[in-house]
Amino acid sequence: MDSTLKTDQDARADLRIDNARHVNVFTGEVEWTSLCVKDGLVLGFEPREAEEVLDAGGAYILPGLIDAHVHIESSLLTPERFAELVLPRGVTTVIADPHEIANVAGAAGLRYMIEASCGLPLDIRYMLPSCVPALPPEILNEGVSPLDAGALAPFYDEPGVLGLGEMMNVPGVLNADADVMAKLTEARRRGRVTDGHAPGLDGPDLERYVRAGIKTDHECTTVNEMHNRLRLGMYVALRQGSAARDLSLLLSGLTEGNARRCMFCSDDKHPADILCEGHIDASVRMAVASGIAPGTAVRMATLNAAECYALNDVGALAPGRRANMILVDSLRAFAARKVWSDGRLVAENGAMLAPVATTADSSNVRDSVRLAALPDNPEEVFALRVPSGKARVICLTPHSIVTRQETHAVKVDGDGRFVFDKNPGILKLAVLERHRASGRMGLGLLDKSYGLRDGAIALSIAHDAHNIVVAGDNDSDMLAAVRLVERMQGGIAMLAEGRELAALPLPVAGLMSDAPAHEVAETLQKMLDLAKSHYHISDKADAFMTLSFLALPVIPHLKLTTCGLFDVDKFQIVDIAAE
Repeated sequence: MDSTLKTDQDARADLRIDNARHVNVFTGEVEWTSLCVKDGLVLGFEPREAEEVLDAGGAYILPGLIDAHVHIESSLLTPERFAELVLPRGVTTVIADPHEIANVAGAAGLRYMIEASCGLPLDIRYMLPSCVPALPPEILNEGVSPLDAGALAPFYDEPGVLGLGEMMNVPGVLNADADVMAKLTEARRRGRVTDGHAPGLDGPDLERYVRAGIKTDHECTTVNEMHNRLRLGMYVALRQGSAARDLSLLLSGLTEGNARRCMFCSDDKHPADILCEGHIDASVRMAVASGIAPGTAVRMATLNAAECYALNDVGALAPGRRANMILVDSLRAFAARKVWSDGRLVAENGAMLAPVATTADSSNVRDSVRLAALPDNPEEVFALRVPSGKARVICLTPHSIVTRQETHAVKVDGDGRFVFDKNPGILKLAVLERHRASGRMGLGLLDKSYGLRDGAIALSIAHDAHNIVVAGDNDSDMLAAVRLVERMQGGIAMLAEGRELAALPLPVAGLMSDAPAHEVAETLQKMLDLAKSHYHISDKADAFMTLSFLALPVIPHLKLTTCGLFDVDKFQIVDIAAE
């Protein structure tokens, strides 16, 4: 869009909104005013003749909301369908890191996401994935084609690319790994932002991490972590996703002094949760309900993120800025009555006014599930030997993607194999390589904190390599679930006693659906309900997203990969048999 303002002071506006209360994110004031829009830009606040006049009836006019860090793929929707989901909730800009699809399809995946985002009413800006694969092959070889500094460099010239995505390889930063340094140097040379990802990092190591040029972090799970990052000049994105729900706790550490460096983000949020709870609008509601001043909450959802990422055309309503804006009747209830993108009304009363067109070719990111042939005998496929009778077991932390490592005495048969019947409540967990049909598979145990019983669940979403992860209380359903995911060429499968309970195909990279957002959300909600009613999965876990994060070896403390159990604290593969 041409952002050049005409200087004709008598220009007739395209739209004038009268009788509105403008929440000024620069000053915190709330002012009764008119607002005029022309050619997709804010013309000003002085009333003038207009083609269309809207009486706001005393409602609040605000800048469109910004999600400071999101993985669109985690919504299980393509960019077009994701736009249809979040725009009605007042979100007009997102800062997206496409490292999920990059781990599946490499540069072709990045190209697809950028092309699919062009021309959408949702302003999608991209951070280039810094850690594909999540860990270097010499530490953990999961078969994902690396995107090194040279492969990323050309993408900086693509429209909408802002900078370098979350730097999860904290040891690589602290040890000055050559490729990590090359990526950080290139981002700094180009004057671009680099996002962080450093759970638990503190003291001199945190200072070294910041010195490397890393500006943000969204992994704070304690107020102390948040304060330490803010004191060093970082921006902190307060996360409220499906599995990781950190916002409520972090809001307790927010002050008028430090809120200026805080933003809201969703990171990973399922469409059913967005439909039910909301998106960044839900974070604003939570903040205001916790006692945060409404003006401060709105600023965190708009201007703070815009300034962090040097987006000087969004994040506020001011002359010359893009007319991305929302109208809400209450700053406490905070529901978008109307949403404009570049001055065009795109959503009203929680619904899109028209479908978003699909133009990108997804053929290069389909047919991505390639499993090695598996034996027909499920007990042979998932045979798990613990000769010592003492096993390292993955334990969940409520409403978090951080896990614990515990040692459990487990009962085994005469060959030292784990036996379900003798270990009630303990589940088998498997991660199967699905990109190159290598046949590589890691096996582990998951404690009662997940709660699944009477069946198995399998997904082709297993952060960040996105192999197939499956959990179950019997080998037969585990194998059937994996095979269903393979037949669907990606998705979520729920099996019990050999029969399919529910399935959600995700054919785009095994991560996303191009079906309408409400259809995907409705299917997913039914599956989440089934996870509670049939499998009895804990209320303290998200049935699918929690499972998907059990394969992410950059979040403490014990995770499962295709190469086996990974001890994040020791940063190495460990045997399931404990000493």
